[in-house]
Amino acid sequence: MLLQAVVCVLCLFAGTQGQGGATFWRGNDRSGRCQYSFTVDSPTEASCATVGGGPEVETLRSRLTVLEALVSRLVGGETGSRSGPAPPPGLQNAYREVMGEKAQLQREKDRLERQVQELQQRMEDLRQEAERLRSRPCAQPARPGSPQQNSSLQPASGESAPIRSGSPDPPREDRSSISDPAWHYGSPGYQELKAEVTEVPAPEETTGCGELVVVGDPVTHRKADSISGKYGVWMQDPEPMAPYAPDTVWRIDTVGADIRQIFGYEDLDQLSRGFPTKVLLLPEAVESTGAVLYRGSLYYQRRRSRTLLRYDLASESIAARRDLPHAGFHGQFPYSWGGYTDIDLAVDEQGLWAIYSTNKAKGAIVVSQLNPHSLEVERSWETNIRKTSVANAFMICGQLYTVASYTALNTTINYTYDTATGRGKEISVPFRNRYRYNSMIDYNPVNRQLFAWDNYHMVSYTVKLGRMQTP
Repeated sequence: MLLQAVVCVLCLFAGTQGQGGATFWRGNDRSGRCQYSFTVDSPTEASCATVGGGPEVETLRSRLTVLEALVSRLVGGETGSRSGPAPPPGLQNAYREVMGEKAQLQREKDRLERQVQELQQRMEDLRQEAERLRSRPCAQPARPGSPQQNSSLQPASGESAPIRSGSPDPPREDRSSISDPAWHYGSPGYQELKAEVTEVPAPEETTGCGELVVVGDPVTHRKADSISGKYGVWMQDPEPMAPYAPDTVWRIDTVGADIRQIFGYEDLDQLSRGFPTKVLLLPEAVESTGAVLYRGSLYYQRRRSRTLLRYDLASESIAARRDLPHAGFHGQFPYSWGGYTDIDLAVDEQGLWAIYSTNKAKGAIVVSQLNPHSLEVERSWETNIRKTSVANAFMICGQLYTVASYTALNTTINYTYDTATGRGKEISVPFRNRYRYNSMIDYNPVNRQLFAWDNYHMVSYTVKLGRMQTP
């Protein structure tokens, strides 16, 4: 049997000599038995697959090549040029634009964070100032008829000895013993001013012209329907002309680049319902919230110019135009809230006014009285308060009044200038911004009210005037 196997192997070996030769090997396996093996070249295959090879390996290699190409295209690096086609230019441009927008947003975020820090610092300073003022009590005036007490001059019985108003002052060397603890705080000048203020009697209300002493709480008449009504003007003509009546209300929404529409309402009730009876299209666009009505005409500033226009409501046409000399416009000298409020027109008991500033005035408010027919400046006054430092202004009885803030819920009317005397002074009349963004305030001398536009809302305030204080 063994001999037959050897013969078969030899025959196979001889048969493969013409096919490139064969190799024979004999040896013992692990169990000690003799084992024969031989190798013959394949007549058809040049090579055999390696260990772990096959179609699966080739498929995996192809998928890895595609994946490397995609990664190279996304990052835009050089790897893609070596392992696959280059990314298209559009993808690179989009990537650069996205990164640029990201950098711009980061800069904007940093700027806003700095502003927030500045506002927080201002709030902290104001809080500390308020605490400091609260810690300094003011002198309390003595009640009429009540004796002034002094612990250092009490009689033995324990009852306080009154100091009669007609008695002479104590000697200079004894005045240190007559003291009120409240007067130990602050400077003597501040204390003297407080004493003088407490002694000034409240002005009596008058039906004629006078100084502003009280502004009532705001009354809301309507809220605008859309974003175009965030800022605006609403008004009544104190001296209307036919065909319009004194109750007619007019409104202009001033958010937009080309403001031309003016809406007319029969009365306040129709305004609150939102039912206009007349819509006019102005021939030239309006700039900001400084328009007024007077004697049947709408007076307003033409957009992006210092030109004033008089639009006749009856004929629906421009009746007069004139440049306001040297007036700043389109953001040169606006109110503190902005809105291109460089020129603010006003009406009071004495006629038509313009509130603005010039380069010559260096930003201080200039008040000019205008001819209502020709718009010519008849007389001008320069005040001592900067226009950009106040939120708004209006005229009453020939006097300018300014509002301190347009966003503070409780603010003040803080300054007045009398054109009759040419003198200005600081005042403090409480004023309320109910909706925290007041962009327009005008006075109506007929119903003695202030009309205002406060963050989409049309509101009015009743005012009270006192007698003029002599200087």
